[in-house]
Amino acid sequence: MSKVIGVIGAGTMGSGIAQVAAQCGHSVYLMDANVDQLNRAKTGVSKSLEKLVEKGKFTSVQKTEIESNIHYVAQLEGLSSCDLIIEAIVEKMEVKHSVFSALEKIVSADCILASNTSSLSIASIGSSLSKADRVIGIHFFNPATIMPLVEIIPAVQTNAQTLESSVELIKSWGKTVVVCKDTPGFIVNRVARPFYGEALRIYEEGIADFATIDWAMTEFGGFKMGPFTLMDYIGNDVNYAVTESVFQAFYYDPRFKPSFTQKRHSEAGFYGRKTGRGFYTYAEGTVFPEPNKDQIIGKMIFERVLVMLINEAIDAVFMQVASVKDVDLAMTKGVNYPKGLLAWADEIGLDWVLTKLNVLFHEYGEDRYRPNALLKRMVENGDKFYS
Repeated sequence: MSKVIGVIGAGTMGSGIAQVAAQCGHSVYLMDANVDQLNRAKTGVSKSLEKLVEKGKFTSVQKTEIESNIHYVAQLEGLSSCDLIIEAIVEKMEVKHSVFSALEKIVSADCILASNTSSLSIASIGSSLSKADRVIGIHFFNPATIMPLVEIIPAVQTNAQTLESSVELIKSWGKTVVVCKDTPGFIVNRVARPFYGEALRIYEEGIADFATIDWAMTEFGGFKMGPFTLMDYIGNDVNYAVTESVFQAFYYDPRFKPSFTQKRHSEAGFYGRKTGRGFYTYAEGTVFPEPNKDQIIGKMIFERVLVMLINEAIDAVFMQVASVKDVDLAMTKGVNYPKGLLAWADEIGLDWVLTKLNVLFHEYGEDRYRPNALLKRMVENGDKFYS
């Protein structure tokens, strides 16, 4: 018998997760206390499915069947029959505690309770439960209907059965699953920080402007978007909040130090595309600034950001956040990096990466540039991540 799935929060992420589950034949209960939001979600799912019908992915009959799989409810009690519930609400711990405590009184003893949080501690979320071994992180990427990656995060309280069932279920939805330790930012939001942070640092040092840094990363690195274009796309308010949250959660480790440039843009309401202005201006008829296509400067920018990303990816393996394979999968499937960072490190040479980091560390004397111990050991032993 197909599992009954519950989703709390009918925003973009919640309704996307509900649609994915419904497409896989599950009976889904999408809960939101705001009835207007539920109606918007229903319309949004219908439009999303209509596009898939136009692309030939589903027939009109299948679209109707999928829509009938989703039940829209305004009370938590509507989730009483669920086998697994994924919470996709505001990133505030006290709100999540309140919701999970209330849920536990409604659902069966073996119902899995999952959070879609991108940065909060799963162990802390589970602390509000009397039966905390059923709590787990199941983190989708936006848009959930399109992005293949899902990070699954067991807490220290999570039992083996909860983890096994969650991995099996999400894989059955056609998603790429990576399992990672319950640490700030999990894999993607931790490893990706230097893509933004080092780009901002290069700008603040006056080495290059936004357009030149973006050009360097797309031209030499093959990234689909440069860091400033991507921050404008995500929203500077959202991207800055994640950086600040990761920085605080890592006890103010300088590797994750936020940038005043992004803070000021966020404070000014220059969030990016959604407000018409971010690092770039998006008003109609605006001509985007031309980059300085100096090959030497461009290559230097790309290499500096790349080695910082690789160092962070290596740290995730060193601290046993995830396996080599899962770290690379997460970055290619979760944020569309052109290559897995550890495979990239093998390709360009770990000794080359170490030399570049040592030069930066010597020049700046800051911990953010300190080469990871695992990198140093591997270079000394002549090892690679992939044989």
